[in-house]
Amino acid sequence: MSAEERAPRGARRERHGIAPRRVSFDWRETPLHWIPEEPTATHVINVLHLLLPAGERWFVKVLKEALPLVTDPELLKDVKGFMGQEATHSVQHSTVLDHLAAQRLHTEAYTRRIDFLFEKLLGERVPFGVPVSAALWLRFRLSLVAAIEQFTAVLGDWVLAAGELDRAGADGIMLDLLRWHGAEEVEHRAVAFDMYQHCGVSEPRRYVLRIVGMAVVAPVLLWLWVTGSAYLIGHDPQLADRARYSLREHNKAVGKGLLPGWKALGAAIPRYCRPSYHPSREGSPRRAAEYLRSSPAARAAAGEVGRAAPGRKE
Repeated sequence: MSAEERAPRGARRERHGIAPRRVSFDWRETPLHWIPEEPTATHVINVLHLLLPAGERWFVKVLKEALPLVTDPELLKDVKGFMGQEATHSVQHSTVLDHLAAQRLHTEAYTRRIDFLFEKLLGERVPFGVPVSAALWLRFRLSLVAAIEQFTAVLGDWVLAAGELDRAGADGIMLDLLRWHGAEEVEHRAVAFDMYQHCGVSEPRRYVLRIVGMAVVAPVLLWLWVTGSAYLIGHDPQLADRARYSLREHNKAVGKGLLPGWKALGAAIPRYCRPSYHPSREGSPRRAAEYLRSSPAARAAAGEVGRAAPGRKE
């Protein structure tokens, strides 16, 4: 069954070539608090840089393991494009960690935990001798990737539309990174799901495993985001000693439009759990495509502008 046939009626995904864009970013002028006077909003979003270098490398490894199971040539092409995009995301977010370290915000103590999560607990070998077959372990990890991609598509669509970040004076280079990445998440939003559906077991077990994947991903992502935000705020050299993550400050930033709302994030879960769900219904591919045509980093990668770093707003 092809990827087009797997999409539910009314949700056929438009076929566009999915390919990596070899972008680069110059962080030399980006301040530590790249949203001025908003350290909580800055660091809640900065959690992406803690999670994605290891997380997106893991995506690539899991899908690479599953490539021999793919019999649909169109899906295979999309998966390879997805892997190229995710590998580029990993590299570019890791450069932000180097930039944070240059500003005396060191993240190694936290990212070591993330490395352990993805490389050991969720690696190719089943951990702790759990009696699970290699085939089921692979399909379970594919279900995790698909569930995570539900949230990355929602977040990507949010940041593309988050005009309050511009009005708050957020750093232009950081916004370009986030929006380029967000646009590519919307662009390839269906690939991991289609890969899981293609490689999964027969129904209803395939649906049950999809729900199990989301049941694992949602609380773990929430925990990682809260602990990651707390780590960054607690180790920020520009904040007062003993600074702590505050849910109140987080909610203030949500109210200002600087962070995605809890309701929008939470609503992504029951949508995903519908038996008829398909990610082609998520986000605005038109808005994503428009941004990718205008992104300074993406245009530079395509040779449309000079090789210098993207300009900043005055």
